Amino acid sequence: MTLGRRPFVAGLGALTAVSLPSYASALPARAGADDTAARVPVGPEDTPDQLVAKAAGLRPTERQIAWQRLERTAFLHFGVNTFTGLEWGTGDEDPDVFQPTGLDTDQWARALRDGGFTLAILTVKHHDGFVLFPSRHTGHTVASSTWEAGRGDVLRSFADSMRAHGIKVGVYISPADENQYLHGVYANGSARTLRTIPTLVDGDDRAGRGGLPAPGLPVLRLPATDYGTFMLDQLYEVLTEYGPVDEVWFDGAQGRIPPEHVEAYDWDSWYALIRALAPQAAIAVSGPDVRWVGNEDGSARENEWSTVPVKAMPGGRTDFALSYDTPDQGSRDALVRAQPDTDFLQWWPAECDVSIRPGWFFHPEERPKTAQQLTDLYFRSVGRGAVLLLNVPPDRHGRLDPADVAALGAFAERVRRELPADLARRARARGDGRDPALAVDGDPDTSWTAPAPSAGTLTLDLGAPTAVDRIRLAEDIRHGQRIERAVVEAESASGWTEITRTGTVGASRILLLPAPVTARRWRLRILGSRGPARVAEFGLYRSTL
Repeated sequence: MTLGRRPFVAGLGALTAVSLPSYASALPARAGADDTAARVPVGPEDTPDQLVAKAAGLRPTERQIAWQRLERTAFLHFGVNTFTGLEWGTGDEDPDVFQPTGLDTDQWARALRDGGFTLAILTVKHHDGFVLFPSRHTGHTVASSTWEAGRGDVLRSFADSMRAHGIKVGVYISPADENQYLHGVYANGSARTLRTIPTLVDGDDRAGRGGLPAPGLPVLRLPATDYGTFMLDQLYEVLTEYGPVDEVWFDGAQGRIPPEHVEAYDWDSWYALIRALAPQAAIAVSGPDVRWVGNEDGSARENEWSTVPVKAMPGGRTDFALSYDTPDQGSRDALVRAQPDTDFLQWWPAECDVSIRPGWFFHPEERPKTAQQLTDLYFRSVGRGAVLLLNVPPDRHGRLDPADVAALGAFAERVRRELPADLARRARARGDGRDPALAVDGDPDTSWTAPAPSAGTLTLDLGAPTAVDRIRLAEDIRHGQRIERAVVEAESASGWTEITRTGTVGASRILLLPAPVTARRWRLRILGSRGPARVAEFGLYRSTL
């Protein structure tokens, strides 16, 4: 029985017979052939200075740089839980409970675009296992609901709407699956053997002659269990039939599955398939490109490092060498403290997930956060070098609630007023080291280079006394993350006065002054760094609130 028929998207036909040993020879030590600079091995012989030097030498991949520059991304938790009122489903829901009679993904996209969001992630499959597209490989999908006479496809509508409004597409596919657990596929004890992906089903529209994959269809040979194969097949459908995907989000939670029955996931094969079919996609949270910040409050650490100690886990998954909620991930002390359990130092930037409402799925009695609260989250995430991932759950009609839409619009307007035009853009810049003017040219790929580690002074002349109450700094992360301590000063009649200071900078550091300071000349002094600092932005702002 064919559970869903959609045309295969052309453009991937050159890829055939990719196997894990040949494709992913760098796994699990590295996530892909272009990732060698993002991870370095650590041994017991490494001294503290060598650990710091290794961390300073790490460089993000192109996909990590692209992801970091998104800054504001969105979650859309939507599924059977929306209609049952649960946060974690049971896996045995009647698919017919899913009835979004007013589904309007264009409304989602407009609200997110107007809120300043650049990528949106849909919960294509949550822990309950209900799938928001007509997958060929399970009956627990929208195709088994009477909604749209069984022909509905939320993922198709979502992907088309987001791209039409200039928003990149991300997918959440839970590794846990309570429906497949109930059906004896998840954690059934099956052997990990070499499987051919895609697995064709009866009447499969992707089949050629003799029941084999059609000519030109990408074919992968990857080791997996029965459930690992089920996940590979669903990932294959999503990544070959819905257009470009820029983030794949793997949750670490297990839902209601008993801990003694948790599947040993085929992470390495899942990663290899994603790299083969969507090489531009960042693999997040339970993945090698992006890590969970360690809370669901939307807050990064006061000093957030993208260079952190990690350990290699069974199946190829990357995990924290220290606890996920360690308050000083990546500091000098943390590198030394983690050394006995560290296999690698890795460029692994933080994503800060939080919901606009108390729950992740829509509950009509809940209210959204205010614009002020959302802006505070922006400063505690993007303003500390991380990326904000804000969940905005659609309601039972399949629309975003008007209160949430209003909050998103007010949030975007408040951020614009907090950080209006950069007063330092094209200011006269001078300093030691090289190319001071490149810190104020507005290009994140150019930077002032300090003369030496833990040294360097960059001075800006605005041409006239100017009030400032927001300062934004950024390192050119293409050359790593290096700054550990810096101070910002303003010149007055009595000389230079310290205005504020910072620890880490990374991709973005936003410093809020309690009151405006008026000065013509401003300067940044590097007090501590793991190599010559590369400053891509020294921005000065006056909020208009």
